[in-house]
Amino acid sequence: MGEREIIVPELNNETIEAMIYVVRGEKVMLDFELAKIYGYETKNFNKQVKCRLVLYM
Repeated sequence: MGEREIIVPELNNETIEAMIYVVRGEKVMLDFELAKIYGYETKNFNKQVKCRLVLYM
């Protein structure tokens, strides 16, 4: 089966800083933006985070 190609954006400090939000005093990034950085689809990225939740805490 054909796989879709995922385009990874050019990353620099300004791009990453624009993806960081402050919510209740904590810096956070949204899942779809992290998935873009790592070159995954959001659904697959979330699966990986669930499987490795201990590593992300």
